[in-house]
Amino acid sequence: MSELIDISMEMSDRLAVFPGDTPLSREVLLDTARGDHLTLSTLRTTVHAATHLDAPTHYGGDVSIERVPLSRTCGECLVATVAGEIVEGRIEMANLEDSLAALGFDREAPLPERILIATGSFPDPTRWSDSFLGLEPSLVDALADRGVRLVGVDTPSVDTADSKDLPAHARCLARDVLILEGLRLGEVDPGRYELFCLPLKLAGFDASPVRAALRRLG
Repeated sequence: MSELIDISMEMSDRLAVFPGDTPLSREVLLDTARGDHLTLSTLRTTVHAATHLDAPTHYGGDVSIERVPLSRTCGECLVATVAGEIVEGRIEMANLEDSLAALGFDREAPLPERILIATGSFPDPTRWSDSFLGLEPSLVDALADRGVRLVGVDTPSVDTADSKDLPAHARCLARDVLILEGLRLGEVDPGRYELFCLPLKLAGFDASPVRAALRRLG
């Protein structure tokens, strides 16, 4: 059995979050290093910190994170890379075709239910940058037409940083495609994998941090 590849960002107070969102902080209530009988901490952060799964309620839907079926977030997936000219900061289907073809998928072939897109456009999670790539809404439609029901990215959002109307989020809602953001894919080869991604069972919440991992298939 092949070993698991951790594709989660480390969560610490060095982690950059969207400007205006809540950064991670830890309050140590008890500490064995101070002579206490145990160590006890309180965590405060946005639920959209680091590697996280958006719930549809985050972008207009009615399903909060505890109601997302785990069967949607675990199972066969592809890791694909981006190539070619990027128009207005958004990835189109044409930018994935070379990577998909190299994995044996022609332009009409059905795809696994989950695809993770390595953009390389947000390399340092401790330094905020607005220059990361988003997804063109037509890409969401093209992937959904081929069977994709979860799309993951190595950026803070499937939309560009300056987007207010969030068109990629809107298309994901319309096509019932889940959104996994903040992945760490820089050292992952394109290919077929099994994805393990478990959100916390946070009642009523609009997202959850996840520990995401891959196991290579074949």
